[in-house]
This record gives sequence, C-alpha cells and structure tokens, in this order.
Amino acid sequence: MNRCSLIISTYNWPDALNLCLKSVLQQTVLPAEIIIADDGSSETTRLLIEDFIHQSPVPVQHVWHPDEGFQLAKIRNRAIAKAMQPYLIQIDGDLILNPHFISDHLHIREQGYFVTGSRVLLSDVTSKALLQHGSIQVQKHHQGSKNFFNRFRNRILRQFLSTRYKIGGINKYYVKGCNMAFWKRDLLKVNGYNESFTGWGREDSELAIRLINAGIKKKFLKMGATTYHLFHKEVSRESEETNIQRMNEAIMQEIKWANEGLSQYV
Repeated sequence: MNRCSLIISTYNWPDALNLCLKSVLQQTVLPAEIIIADDGSSETTRLLIEDFIHQSPVPVQHVWHPDEGFQLAKIRNRAIAKAMQPYLIQIDGDLILNPHFISDHLHIREQGYFVTGSRVLLSDVTSKALLQHGSIQVQKHHQGSKNFFNRFRNRILRQFLSTRYKIGGINKYYVKGCNMAFWKRDLLKVNGYNESFTGWGREDSELAIRLINAGIKKKFLKMGATTYHLFHKEVSRESEETNIQRMNEAIMQEIKWANEGLSQYV
C-alpha cells in the first residue's frame, strides 16, 4: 500500500524544513522512503537532516549538490534517480502536511496518470507563530490565509473531481510543483525535469506538458492531500520569461523528451 517515495525539495530554510519533517512523521500512512532534494543548503540544514534520519522509522536519503543558483529541476532529477519505489510523491520543504496527505495521494493514484494537488497559503502572522513555536498545529495558530477552502477532505468528492477539476481548456497544463505525484516509469519515459530550466519558474508545468504529450493523463487532487504553505518573500523571477518561452515551445512542438534530464543519473 505504501510503496511510494516522498521527495522533499529544500534550500536554506531549516526552520521550515523542520516543520515539514515533523508533519511527515505524523502521517497516518508513511511513505516507504523519504528523499530530501537539497539545492545547495548549508551545514545547518545538513545537521537537521542528520537528526531526522535518526528519528525516522523509514529510510531517509539526503541528496545534495553545491549551491550554484536556483537549480530545482536538477536536484529533483537527482532525487528521482535515487528513488527505490515505483510511485513518487513530490513536495516542497516549506509545507506542513495534513496527517492524511500520503494516504489521500495513494487513494487516487492510477496507472497512466500523474497527479497535481493544491495548497493553503498561510499568512505571514500564522507562519511566524508556527515557526516561533516549532509547531505544526495550524488551527491553533491560524490568523488568516488564502485558499482556505483547500483544507477540506471528502473521499467521494476527491474521486469525482480528480478527472474533472482543472483538467482541460486553459487549465490543461496547470500544476503545482510543490504537490505532485508520478509513476517513476512515466518520468523515465520523458526524461524527468528539463535542466535547461534554471532560476524560478515553470519547470513543473513544462514537465506536465511533456507527460501529457507522451500520453500520460493528469488528475487533480482536490478535497484531500492538504498542504499548508508557510509564508515567505517571493524569490527572484528574472528567469520566468525565458522559462515561459521554453514551456510554450514544448506545447507548440509537442515535445516529449528533455534533452538534458533524468538519464544523466540513472
């Protein structure tokens, strides 16, 4: 049932990662393994992860590369290559997970599909309180958020909406890279993330485009797999325009394969 790998991306925010990892340990269904995809964090993060390895009841891998700027696509590929399980659930390390997060993802996994979910955007005040107290009790410290509707769970609606919500039209390629899941073999089929994407933005959408071009369908996980996103200032978006151009090329040219991708590590 739990034959999945949980991949957590992080970069130099150990206080947030600490809360994320606490929420992982409280899952009703644990993943078979945890892989932390570290885009060049410092010693403080490494020590936190070492401590977590001793606490975790499941195997943990820390996949790290030197800090050479924003290279999320590259570190995710390296983590994907290390994964031992057939199904991969991907999150960011600034999320607090609802205890049913893993079980909700496993509930709608299906051959031939990848999955994207959503998130609740916590306010600055709520985030600071959670970080200050080292707490993952969102309801206790909650003082405002966006998308709070995303916290609701309903098994029947989750299944119904999964192939109907934000699937076609302008939302055909809409995904949230902080909350996604894939079969590893499908990622191998398209060569994973495109590492020509550097700097923030659109690497997750471009991957979704290539998966869909390759015949893999999208599900949207609504009414489940709740994540609470800790507030932080936006990172630089100076690369976004170039990355959007690459994304549009993948649509127009029906690209399926990333020339610079996962095959470098498997």
